[in-house]
Amino acid sequence: MTLDDAAVAAFITANLPLVETPGIPEIRLHQAAPTSGLHRLAAGTKTFASPYWAYRWGGGLALARHVLDRPESVAGRRVLDLGAGSGLVGIAAALAGAAEVRAVDVDRHATIAAGLNAVANGVRIAAETGDLTRGGAPDTGLILVGDLFYAPALARRVTRFLDRCVGAGIDVLVGDPARAHLALSRLEEIGRYAVTETGVSKPGFVYRYRAKD
Repeated sequence: MTLDDAAVAAFITANLPLVETPGIPEIRLHQAAPTSGLHRLAAGTKTFASPYWAYRWGGGLALARHVLDRPESVAGRRVLDLGAGSGLVGIAAALAGAAEVRAVDVDRHATIAAGLNAVANGVRIAAETGDLTRGGAPDTGLILVGDLFYAPALARRVTRFLDRCVGAGIDVLVGDPARAHLALSRLEEIGRYAVTETGVSKPGFVYRYRAKD
């Protein structure tokens, strides 16, 4: 039997403590701890995927910090947080004054966690489950993309999607700790931040995504 959304939310609230985000004290997130017992949540659904949403990742940390330090990049804009995970980047955009934030992830557990995290930080985001990368350009003004270039096939699909979006006039910012599958020919570095990902300190980069030449 698959746990319903309310049961998943109750598990996250009870077992993943709400903690301050390193380098981003403005935001607290439900994060996995050694005692969280995520295997028990996994046992509750046949479609449980790797719980990326329960941990902090370098690209999202850098992008969230960038947005908070430069609120003019999102203020008054309609923003899409693509591959939202915990909702960190979307929450940062909401705190920085975005007019509307849509946080989308393929993992239902991620969107439930993102909704809980938004409430914990006193902001409103629309958390949705789905894969936008297989469709056309969404109706938004700015797309924020953190940590979606960790695997070759995914990186290629995201790159094609972002090409369509930029071609439609949508601005795109990407956060990533310089993983191997980044589409560097499309990226212009606009920020660099010290981040800690899975216990390792490293630089996290923020890029502006450019159209094909």
